[in-house]
Amino acid sequence: MDWVRGEKLGFGSFGNVNLAVPRKKSSQITPLMAVKSCVVSQSASLMNEKLVLDELNDCPEIIRCFGECFSYENGEKLYNVLLEYASGGNLADKLKNSSDQRIPESEVRCYTKTLLKGLHYIHKVGYVHCDIKLQNILLCQDGGVKIADFGLAKRAGRKEEGVSSYELRGTPLYMSPEMVAGGKQDTPADVWALGCVVAEMVTGTPAWRSSDLTALLMRIGVGEEVPDVPGNLSEEGKDFLEKCFVKDPSKRWTADMLLNHPFVADQDFDDTENIASTSPRCPFDFPDWASSVTSFPSPEYSPESNFWFSSNSNLVSESRSISPEDRLLGLISHQDPDWSVSDDWITVR
Repeated sequence: MDWVRGEKLGFGSFGNVNLAVPRKKSSQITPLMAVKSCVVSQSASLMNEKLVLDELNDCPEIIRCFGECFSYENGEKLYNVLLEYASGGNLADKLKNSSDQRIPESEVRCYTKTLLKGLHYIHKVGYVHCDIKLQNILLCQDGGVKIADFGLAKRAGRKEEGVSSYELRGTPLYMSPEMVAGGKQDTPADVWALGCVVAEMVTGTPAWRSSDLTALLMRIGVGEEVPDVPGNLSEEGKDFLEKCFVKDPSKRWTADMLLNHPFVADQDFDDTENIASTSPRCPFDFPDWASSVTSFPSPEYSPESNFWFSSNSNLVSESRSISPEDRLLGLISHQDPDWSVSDDWITVR
C-alpha cells in the first residue's frame, strides 16, 4: 500500500505514531489511518502485534490492521504497521477530561460489554492480551471502544522460548495475582485486568492505591486481599467485579461467562444516546512500548512505572521452591514509583 506519513500524533521510547494517508483513493481502503513505526532493531514488539492482529482482524471490537512495510527515513530503516485510526483518543484521556473524572455507570456498562466481546474473541482464537488497561482501549468516532496494543500478547497456555517463568509482563496496577506471584499469565489474567479497568472508570482512581511498589506487589500476589469494590456501583456492578476479582484464576469467571452477567447482558452501545467521543487531542496512543516484559536475573528499568526490577540469584536456580514472598522481594527495589505518570507518551497535537 502506497501512503504518505502525516501529522505526528505522539512518540515513545521505541517509535512514533503518525497519521497515514493513502496516495490513491480506493473504496476498499480507509481514507485515514494511523501508522505505528519504529527502527527495525527495536521492532520485535511491533512485529508481534502485527502477527496477532492478522489473526484477530475479523473482530469489530479490535483495532484493525491494514498491513506492514519497511521504509528508509532520515538514514534509518523503519518498520511500519498501518492501523485503524481511532479519533477519540483512549479511555484514560476520556476519564481525565470528564467533569468529575468519572464515567457514568450507563456508559461503563456499554464499554464493558464491548470489551468482553473483544476479549472473548481474543481468547477463543487462543491469545492472551496481557496488557488490558485504560490507555489501550481506544474510542472511535461514533463513541464506541476497541481494544488496541497487542505488542505483549502471547499464545494462551504456551511458554515462550527464551522467556523466564519469573517475569513481570504488563502494567503493575493491572497485573493479576498469578502473574505477580508466579509469572503465570493466561486468559484469566485479562479478566482480572478488565475488573481493574471497570473499577477505575467508575471511581476515577486505580483499583489499587499504593505509593510503595513493594507493598503493592505483595498485596496483589500474596494473601487474600483483592481491590475494593466501588460503593457507588449498582448491585449488579458490584457482583460483576466480585466475579473478576477472584484470586484463584481457575475460579474466576471467563469473558464468555461474564457476557451473560446482568451488569452487561442487556447493554448495547446503540441504546446509549449520550456516549460521545472525546476530542482528538491524542487520537492514537500506544503505551505498550512503555509497558514492561522483564525477565530475570538481568535488572531492567520500566519507564511505565518508573522503577527498577533487580535481580536475585535465587530466582535462577531452584525456582520452583521459591515462595511468592521471596520472589516478589527479588523482583523489585525500594525505589518509590511515580504513579502520576501512567506511560511515557507525550501528546504533540
